[in-house]
Amino acid sequence: MGILDDLIDLLLPERCAGCGQEPVLLCDGCGRPLRASARPARAAPAGLPPLWTVAAYEGPLRAILAAYKERGRTSLAVPLGEALATSLQAALAPGPDPPAMGGAPPRGRPIPPPLDPPAMGGAPLRGRPIPPPPVTADAAVRIPAVVWVPSGRRAVRRRGHDPLRGLVDVAVRLLQADGVPLTMLDALRQRGRVADQAGLTAGQRAANLRGAIEARADVAGRQVVLVDDVVTTGASLAEAARALRAAGAAIPGAATIAATPRRRPW
Repeated sequence: MGILDDLIDLLLPERCAGCGQEPVLLCDGCGRPLRASARPARAAPAGLPPLWTVAAYEGPLRAILAAYKERGRTSLAVPLGEALATSLQAALAPGPDPPAMGGAPPRGRPIPPPLDPPAMGGAPLRGRPIPPPPVTADAAVRIPAVVWVPSGRRAVRRRGHDPLRGLVDVAVRLLQADGVPLTMLDALRQRGRVADQAGLTAGQRAANLRGAIEARADVAGRQVVLVDDVVTTGASLAEAARALRAAGAAIPGAATIAATPRRRPW
């Protein structure tokens, strides 16, 4: 993507981020994979918890994610975040083989604000809100935390936003609105520069990321669901999982929007 592409985006009416054909944010055909049910992504390296995904990282979805992450089409956070919510709920389900969801939340559904804890002690007096009860430290620890693979500071500055954090925000608020108890936690950071992963083999990706991520928040004793947008070799998720476990977290599952197709089925 270059300056000319960005200029064209500014001058021309918005068109589908996947195919560029229809005058909408995302046409029905390009958005359909994001509305699929969650399914296990079986190709994962050692050390990675059970991993769930929604779509194959191919075709229009590559263009959609690139438009969101690199070209500033931040309104795509809604359909992408809905897909992540589908994958997250599957990862949160109990048992070794949790059932897949029946699809992402309906398209066009408004994203609610973060939920406050429910008020106690009966109905509020008219015109006088009742403050929510305090959340104890012990209760907070029991609520599952959604933690995302961190972006490098240079990448965030270049893009003007943190793409994955934005998607997690949408997904967590949707699930909270449906009564799912969870919170988002900015718990990880990169320790230093990481080389561009493009073109690296699975072994090279793992070596490039080894020791590159550390915990920045207290996660000891927390139940954590780990999130990334796309899983290719799983090296980024595996390194993030290592850092969280080293800090004392338990990771029952991981969630992504898409997975790179392999020669054999998932």
